[in-house]
Amino acid sequence: MRAVEGVSFSIERGETLGIVGESGSGKSVTCYSLMGLVPQPPGRIESGRALFDGIDLLSCSPAEARAIRGKRIAMIFQDPMTSLNPYLRISEQLIEPLLIHERIQRADALARGLAMLEAVGINDAARRLHQYPHEFSGGMRQRVMIAMALITRPELLIADEPTTALDVTVQAQILELLKKLQREFGMAVIFITHDLAVVSGLCDRVQVMYAGRILERAGSRTLFTSPRHPYTQALQRSIPALQPKGAALYTIPGMPPDLSAPVVGCPFATRCEFAVDYCRRDPVALLEVAPGQCSACLRVQRGEI
Repeated sequence: MRAVEGVSFSIERGETLGIVGESGSGKSVTCYSLMGLVPQPPGRIESGRALFDGIDLLSCSPAEARAIRGKRIAMIFQDPMTSLNPYLRISEQLIEPLLIHERIQRADALARGLAMLEAVGINDAARRLHQYPHEFSGGMRQRVMIAMALITRPELLIADEPTTALDVTVQAQILELLKKLQREFGMAVIFITHDLAVVSGLCDRVQVMYAGRILERAGSRTLFTSPRHPYTQALQRSIPALQPKGAALYTIPGMPPDLSAPVVGCPFATRCEFAVDYCRRDPVALLEVAPGQCSACLRVQRGEI
């Protein structure tokens, strides 16, 4: 099964790149590959490069990867309850990156851990620093995960759906916190989500993934005002807030393709209302269709829609 195929993108310091798509579209696997977190076996990376400051993350030595992972590149995982060890106090987990990567004294690491908890908005941080994960709410645990990821001041932060399990109020607080810390640290952020509404006010550029491929890439404003792929348009139509009051909620018909078999033509063709015969037959590539905007729709590339 090819979980990800032909994915290529770049991100600059201080920039936020959004990766959106349905569950199973390859968003998380793409970033797990950068972090070296894809279990091998059964997974394997057959080809390609992932250059970070001149270092190929896919072919560097384990020692080089360990020096980068958690220090220069950090990741916030989707579910903070399963990402935190329930047997260890927050303090032990929070200062671990400092003890490993910077090898500072434990007292100094605890002081920095306390300062980071305060920076992410945890009240009474001095007391809560030594509590266990189950003593925190879901929003507070997610703030702890953000503190753990940022305590070494990474150059690149990968946020894998960090607000999925949170209510709307806490979600807004977490997003505002990420933007504030990004400005302070000047770091690049890759933000993975299935929620287009979240990326609209957070990301500079957005790429839309489906069936392991990028179907559209554009600036955030351009993607929302002038989407150039039927899948992106369908995702926008699926946002409940954009539906007329009282109307039936729009859903994308069908199911994603089975990636265990070769996908011929456009992977979205079986669910696309604009698909014609050659969409299901001809190979498709991501091409520029407008300045700064790329689409993998054959009909858009030919100017038919």
